[in-house]
Amino acid sequence: MFPVSDDNPTRITPYVTLGIIAANILVFLYQLSLTPVQLENFFYTWAVVPRELTASLLGETLRYQPFPEWITLVTSQFLHGGFAHIAGNMLFLWIFGNNVEERLGHIRFLIFYIGCGVLAVLAQWFFSSDSNIPSLGASGAIAGVMGAYILRFPGVPITTIIPPFIFFPFRIPAWAYLGIWFIQQAFYGVASLSVPTNIGMERGGVAYWAHAGGFVFGAILGPLLGLFSRPEKRYSP
Repeated sequence: MFPVSDDNPTRITPYVTLGIIAANILVFLYQLSLTPVQLENFFYTWAVVPRELTASLLGETLRYQPFPEWITLVTSQFLHGGFAHIAGNMLFLWIFGNNVEERLGHIRFLIFYIGCGVLAVLAQWFFSSDSNIPSLGASGAIAGVMGAYILRFPGVPITTIIPPFIFFPFRIPAWAYLGIWFIQQAFYGVASLSVPTNIGMERGGVAYWAHAGGFVFGAILGPLLGLFSRPEKRYSP
């Protein structure tokens, strides 16, 4: 599903959302400059490798790392595996992130975004703690933004299509669009538990538990950080 929000109540410039998008694009451009071997080493250094994170939490080390393994819980959020991966993530971040940033404010939104990303990665790690496949991408953090959005802007209409089934644009409330998305992620996550090669982090698949977990954590953290507070007067037109 490819969404476009039909309502944009943002009254401030979403500097953090724009900054995160720019940072992701710059890192991706750097990835494009690397050879395949360099790129693989780059991912194993800066992405979350569940097995190595598990070893780190147990006080062990599987290979040399120039920094503590937990740092990858943050750095992995700025890595992507291809054009479609980063394009989809940045589209969703722009559509849903600017309005959430307007409600939380710049600093709290940044804390919220990074926090959701870390918790989302840990949710996926919980189900794939022995995997040796790097986990990367902003999807978990963006899922957190979507979890906050569905609470704060449930009635905002979303224009979308659903290829390959529906190619003409139609409107659907945000609560329905995001609710369906969350149910899909949770269903695929549960289904992956019965598959020997976990659909989550194995063989470069989709980290469904990170998506579902990020969504839930976003719905929890958003209100705690002031999602339903009135925007400060300085943000008003």
